[in-house]
Amino acid sequence: MFTGIVEEIGDVVAIDQVPDAARLTVRGPLVTTDAAHGDSIAVSGVCLTVVDVAGGEFTVDVVHETLSRSSLAKVREGDRVNLERATPAGGRLGGHIMQGHVDGTGTYLARDERGMTRFALPPELARYVVEKGSIAVDGVSLTVAAVTAEQFGVALIPTTLELTTLGARQPGDPVNLEVDVLAKYVERLASPHLHRGAGENGPGGAAGPAEEDT
Repeated sequence: MFTGIVEEIGDVVAIDQVPDAARLTVRGPLVTTDAAHGDSIAVSGVCLTVVDVAGGEFTVDVVHETLSRSSLAKVREGDRVNLERATPAGGRLGGHIMQGHVDGTGTYLARDERGMTRFALPPELARYVVEKGSIAVDGVSLTVAAVTAEQFGVALIPTTLELTTLGARQPGDPVNLEVDVLAKYVERLASPHLHRGAGENGPGGAAGPAEEDT
C-alpha cells in the first residue's frame, strides 16, 4: 500500500526492452537506502517489484499489462519519475489509500497563476471522481477541486510543484491516474441491488424476477 506522499524524484538511467515487457533501472538514493529484492516501490504511481538494487539505483520489470495502462510505455532514459516506498504497517497515512494499480492515463492540460491545474479525464474513470474526493496523479495524492465529465482540476501548492514531477509537466504530457479504490468497491457491491431496483420499478410497474446476490 502507498499513500501518495512522494519521497523523492528519481531518474530513469537505463531501459532494456524485452518481449512484451521492459526492465527499468532508476536512480533513487533515498528509496534504496533500505530496499531489497522483492520490495515494492511506486514509480510515478505504478507499484513495481525490485529485482536488483545497488549503488543508489534499483531495477524493476514492467510487464505488458502495466505498459498498456500507464505512461511508463513512453518513458525514456533521463526522464524523471516520482518515487515512494510501500507504507509500513503502523506508518502514517499522509495522503490516501493507494494500491499503485494505475487505472489509466490522463493528459496534463494547463495550470493557472493560482496553481489550479487541469487534467483530461478518460470517460470510463469519470464516475469515480468527485469534488473533494481523492485521486492519484503520477503517484501524488491530490484532492479534487473541480470535475466535469471530461476533466478535473486540483490545486497544487508550491511544495508539490517543487518536490514532484508535476511542476515540470507541459500541456499534452500523459499522467498516470489511480482513482479511489473505495469507490470501485462500492460500485461493485451496489450494482446488483441497483439493477434489481431498476427491474422492479421499470416501465409498467411490473417487477422482474428476483436476482440472487453474488
